[in-house]
Amino acid sequence: MRAIEVREFGGPEVLVAREVPDPVAGPGQVVIALAAADVIYLDTLLRGGWGGEHFPLRPPYVPGGGGAGTVVATGPGVDPGWVGRRVLARGSGGYADRMTAGLDELVELPGGVGWTDAAALLHDGVTALGLLRHAPVAAGDTVLIAAAAGGAGSLLVQLATAAGARVVAAARGERKLALARDLGADLTVDYGEDGWQHRVRAATGGDGVEVAFDGAGGGPGGLGAAAFETVARGGRFVTYGTAGGGFTEVDAERAANRRIEVTNALATRLDRAAVRELLAAALALAAAGRLRPVIAAAHPLDRAADAHTALEARATVGKSLLVT
Repeated sequence: MRAIEVREFGGPEVLVAREVPDPVAGPGQVVIALAAADVIYLDTLLRGGWGGEHFPLRPPYVPGGGGAGTVVATGPGVDPGWVGRRVLARGSGGYADRMTAGLDELVELPGGVGWTDAAALLHDGVTALGLLRHAPVAAGDTVLIAAAAGGAGSLLVQLATAAGARVVAAARGERKLALARDLGADLTVDYGEDGWQHRVRAATGGDGVEVAFDGAGGGPGGLGAAAFETVARGGRFVTYGTAGGGFTEVDAERAANRRIEVTNALATRLDRAAVRELLAAALALAAAGRLRPVIAAAHPLDRAADAHTALEARATVGKSLLVT
């Protein structure tokens, strides 16, 4: 089968298509013929060698955290009746024609949800629903969503709008802002412009937002740090994205002085049962037409480097995927 390997840490050019042996299901596992694989910005950072303290990868490795496809084989202890079922699964080595996954890592797809929509929800659907459960928003709340045109951000805009919140969407460029408005955002701000955080505070009468969901990240002085400045005293700041080159680091003393509750997505990792429950919930919302993944591009598997290049150039409006 085909697989994309990271032969060494580096730029998109280190993503190389190889022929490798088909995977074999172990006890409690199935083999999935993938139709669509998820691509997230974190993949680009890991490919470049970032995050070894959190994600201990060593080349060569097959990147990707899973995808959607059909079960084609079962391992010992697994009901053969799984063969032929359409599933969405998390697991390593998603940039490939086939992957293995444990039964506790997959959910069956409901009718009406296609391969690409399912793959688009694999990580971002879990992220969006999980963040809103950790930091729920209510009707009348003002909420900032930074990186609002990304995979998770576009879902958060829809979910927060449905909850009755006033949504302020921050993104870079008119195409991304137009998407956020189409998804229900009440106000959009271009965070490529200096002082954008002051516009957000002004829109709240100077008080700030009740909740900020930071999908931008970055170091000191970055977009995430600016997003933190929009939060009202006693509000909540949730950082989950790495598009700025890493997670936002907030000064604990400053947050405490303003009584702002700060949450980093890395500190709220979910167990497999919770992930499966959130996956099923996201798929059910999509099947009911209440959640729409926005897919920017579905690249052929052997063009994985193109997907990474576009992500790093901030050229995507919505979700990037690989298709076999």
